[in-house]
Amino acid sequence: MTEHDLRPIVLANDVRGVAGVTLDEDVARAFGAAFADSLEAKDLILGHDMRLSSPQLARAFADGAVRRGATVGLAGLSATDQLYCASGLYRAAGAMITASHNPGQDNGIKLCLPGARPISRDTGLDDLRVCAEELLDAGEIPEIPGGRLQELDTLEDYVATVLALAPVPGTRRLTVVVDAGNGMAGLTMPAVAEHLPSVGMSGLHLELDGSFPHHPADPTDPANLTDLAARVREEGADLGLAFDGDADRCTVVDETGAPVPPSAVTALIAEREIARARARGEESPTVVANVVSSRHVAEAVEAAGGRFTVTPVGHSLIKAIMEREDAVFGGEHSAHYYFREFFRADSGMLAALHVLAALEESGSSMSALVAGHTPYAASGEINRRPASAAAAREAIRAAFAPREGVEIDELDGLTVRHWGAAGEQWWFSLRSSNTQQALRLNVEAADEPTMRAVRDEVLGMIDEGTGGDTVHDDTVHEHEHEHEHEEESGGEVAMRSEAGFDGPAWLRRTLRCPRCGAELADAVALDGAQGGADHVLRCTGQGHEYRIRGGIPVLIAGRD
Repeated sequence: MTEHDLRPIVLANDVRGVAGVTLDEDVARAFGAAFADSLEAKDLILGHDMRLSSPQLARAFADGAVRRGATVGLAGLSATDQLYCASGLYRAAGAMITASHNPGQDNGIKLCLPGARPISRDTGLDDLRVCAEELLDAGEIPEIPGGRLQELDTLEDYVATVLALAPVPGTRRLTVVVDAGNGMAGLTMPAVAEHLPSVGMSGLHLELDGSFPHHPADPTDPANLTDLAARVREEGADLGLAFDGDADRCTVVDETGAPVPPSAVTALIAEREIARARARGEESPTVVANVVSSRHVAEAVEAAGGRFTVTPVGHSLIKAIMEREDAVFGGEHSAHYYFREFFRADSGMLAALHVLAALEESGSSMSALVAGHTPYAASGEINRRPASAAAAREAIRAAFAPREGVEIDELDGLTVRHWGAAGEQWWFSLRSSNTQQALRLNVEAADEPTMRAVRDEVLGMIDEGTGGDTVHDDTVHEHEHEHEHEEESGGEVAMRSEAGFDGPAWLRRTLRCPRCGAELADAVALDGAQGGADHVLRCTGQGHEYRIRGGIPVLIAGRD
């Protein structure tokens, strides 16, 4: 058995941990060596974001790779899509030190093969973990001659590539407010904007600062769009753009400050990519989107002369299906947008340029432009944590399957559709979380009352099916409607957990890991005193543990 268990930090598509704790320089060095050993041609490009821990983790990763004979191109400060672009242009493997939108104390490693081909836990990442554990257990990384470092400036090529793939015509003056969230768009967006004479950019939180002093760099959370919306209204701007920490995701707000649903952006870009492909002779270009995207996406694709393919959620799965189907474009409800001509990689910048170009060409406002792409009422994503996600999902499938006109799809979780020519038109998706004992519900309907009725019926079945023990966490990223199902929290009695936590039920249900935001569950400490069974709260995301002292978790008392 390995002395160094890295399983808690190796997620489905990348490595993610607490910098200096679960992901320190030794671990980064081991992953660098393991990655170099896995490559046929030992050439790789290494970039890092602006997090305070990123430079030293990048140096350690590079050291490990060089020790194993690799040539490492040091790209320095980079956005993730900038790293993907370099990997595609140079046909070299890539590594990016970033934790995307996670809190500032976290960090991670994203890896890709030459041509920006993704690496997931199922396609090599788990093998790298095993190799890294073995190197850590050995306590040394044997050196192979020939490894070296070289500086590599990738920004100029990146700017030229995205401008060529999504040209902005320059026929109409636009004002755009850009909120970089103190992330890497603070580097890339000004570099692109200086080549857009028709676009006046007003910057917000452009300073690179890994402590994220203004708000978390997660633009899919409406709470993080407050500053952007206010600035757009204050300046009378035509639209606003918000990026996540490593700038591979982009969220749009219209001229009123209202968030534009990612599904509407997917439909808008899909129309443009289909038109360009058809102009080049493709008869029916394919577009892919995940199962929780709006029904309108498929309708827009087919109306534009394209072919629509639905995919599960997850970027490695989407990229694989794009390659199989030779799709021109792909979209996710999480504001990831994938482009065939950009090595099938996701790029927040390309999405932003497409939106700017479409707005210029439309001659209308942003809200008018997207109005035609939001014909249905949507709930946004709502989270519930029943005692058994699988049992709750199966009970709901059994309840809806016999109903007339209902279609069941289990491509990714449970999708139930009722969209006939007559009667109520609605669908919902119920998926399990990859990191929590949680169900994620998305509902869409032809009208608002129907959407609310279906939403409340499904939520009621989840809640009733768990005997009142459901933990509610209403997280709405596509916040298209203000009314959301709210939990009654008054009048609850105190609960004592197995870990010894005395507290009201509402507090136990809302408490989250301050490091990664995951759910906390009763557990036995991995390093109990004198081998004893110390009971703790352990997060279900990355395994962080919190002792109980005097009935109060240390993370609440502020002593951890």
